[in-house]
Amino acid sequence: MKRYKIIGLTGQSGAGKSTAARLLEENNVCVINADALTAQLYQPDSPYLKTLASVFGSDIINQDRTLNRQALAQRAVRSTESTSTLKSLVHPFVLSLFLQRAKSAALSGADIIVFDAPQLFESNADVFCDAVVSVVADRKIRLERICLRDKITEQQAIQRFNAQLSEKFFRENSDLVVENNGSAEELRKSLFAALSSFIKPIELTSGFAPS
Repeated sequence: MKRYKIIGLTGQSGAGKSTAARLLEENNVCVINADALTAQLYQPDSPYLKTLASVFGSDIINQDRTLNRQALAQRAVRSTESTSTLKSLVHPFVLSLFLQRAKSAALSGADIIVFDAPQLFESNADVFCDAVVSVVADRKIRLERICLRDKITEQQAIQRFNAQLSEKFFRENSDLVVENNGSAEELRKSLFAALSSFIKPIELTSGFAPS
């Protein structure tokens, strides 16, 4: 019988998902980051690289057994089908790594495990989550945050927005929605209020100082 709960944490770019994940970690909640798991897949001789080579050609692997990202990108953008194939290949590997980490964390005593995943829905990881929490923010605020954080233009930020799921989708497909239009302290209060209404108890540490 499973003695832990998995919480999916997601949201649009600039909404504050990463800040929410950090707040959870600072309060001793186990957080597993999907982007960090993805980075592991690019180690030389990894099963993921071998799968990519079998689909896109063995010459996308360099002589030192690392990925030739430029060659892969050129192959992947040849058609919409190729782009979709590349996106679909990574999800099963990331989910496999997540489940391994989650099992290890549970054996170490974690009763709440948060999966911090920007593509939680696209990978269908929401299926095995006990709850999905989406962090949302006003479009104007997200635009300002992304341009400042990533040093990109508004047009580039808008293009990124258009490639993502809509805020309406996140709201309609999440168990909990956390608004993040203010400070980190306001986000902390909203985040833990939302989680405590679904999973009790979540203990907060004292002395939090927003950054």
